[in-house]
Amino acid sequence: MVQFAVAGLVVTLALAALTGVLARLAGADQAEQSFESLARVAAAALTPSLDAAPSPDPERPSVLQRQVQDLRAAGPVVRVKVWDASGRIVWSDERRLVGRVFPLSTGARRALQTGGADSRMADPSSPADADERGLGRLLEAFVGVRDSRGTRLLVDVYEPWNVAAGLARQSWLQFTPAALGALILLELVQIPLAGRLARRLGRAEDAEAALMRATVEVSEAERSRIAAEIHDHVVQDLTALAIDLDTMRLLRSTRGPDDESWIAETARRLRGSITDLRTLLTSFLPARLPHDDLSAALRDLGTGLERTGTQLQVEMSGAERLDRQAAVLLYRCAQEALRNVAAHSRAAAVELSVRVEGGRVVMIVDDDGCGFDGRRLEERTTHGHVGLRALGELLADSGGSLTASSAPGQGTRLVASIPLRPVGEQAGVLR
Repeated sequence: MVQFAVAGLVVTLALAALTGVLARLAGADQAEQSFESLARVAAAALTPSLDAAPSPDPERPSVLQRQVQDLRAAGPVVRVKVWDASGRIVWSDERRLVGRVFPLSTGARRALQTGGADSRMADPSSPADADERGLGRLLEAFVGVRDSRGTRLLVDVYEPWNVAAGLARQSWLQFTPAALGALILLELVQIPLAGRLARRLGRAEDAEAALMRATVEVSEAERSRIAAEIHDHVVQDLTALAIDLDTMRLLRSTRGPDDESWIAETARRLRGSITDLRTLLTSFLPARLPHDDLSAALRDLGTGLERTGTQLQVEMSGAERLDRQAAVLLYRCAQEALRNVAAHSRAAAVELSVRVEGGRVVMIVDDDGCGFDGRRLEERTTHGHVGLRALGELLADSGGSLTASSAPGQGTRLVASIPLRPVGEQAGVLR
């Protein structure tokens, strides 16, 4: 947040400075254009009084001289010169300049020929502008005119640069505060949005870390369960078989007709161990539908309960055409629920129903087993029984929910609910 705010402030100030510079340049350009327009108006006003050879006699002020005095008094003009095509100053309010000849600039010649105007910054190092050094920085504008006899002349008008600079500064003051205010307002609007985004990102990271922890816990719990299954069932059965085989080897000379039945019993027990191993291998595989039909897949789960003497009844109502993601989620829930039934409940029968209610699909798993104290469910989860909790978090990520209720001697009910999506809207995460 601090980095975002500092970066935004730096960018805001940089944009404000750039805006100010551009506004100042635009103001200076506008001031120069205004001065050029003023020079045109002044030249137009002075043209009727121009003469090809006006008298420089100070004792007899001409009409032109009086007009220039009035123009200077009104401001901001500080000096006026009149040039002919040869570069000679034919009149000036500074009398000592009259008659002097200086080369005309390209812009001045163009204005003389076209009757247009050309403005520039006066160059104090130029001989033509040397006498204006004491007036400070000046803007100079040439305007091409014709006198009463049609002779081409140039009216040269000077204005102090600080007048144009003042107009540029005024333009800067008009635009920069508004631009700076808009940028600061934008920054103030963005900071809360960035804060909200940072909080959401933090929550997402926390959720990801919690999901990672749950995944590790589920993996550890699953490994512990598989190890316990192998130790308590397969290893014990195979150990007993090994002992029986050693006993038969020692007593084979004394065994009689019972050998055949004993061998048959040994083979049956060995096949049972093989079935247990296959079941464990199946539990290692990712949860995915063995059939395209969820109903058939759920019924197949019931075959694993037959060895424990538990019967499974599956009922489907209106949920035959679920999208694949929903079907896989329900299949995983059923797989975990039936695994818990086989391991803990000692139930004789399990009812599994899937139906559509409103815009959701609901799966209910009821068993008539021994049940457990619901208040101890959190304690069981803390000690590593995290299968249902992990499924609950998975369902929550999909907008669903998972609840379990039980009581000692009353069996257990597991209810899974997820939003119903139209066929074809598949997230593509679970397959």
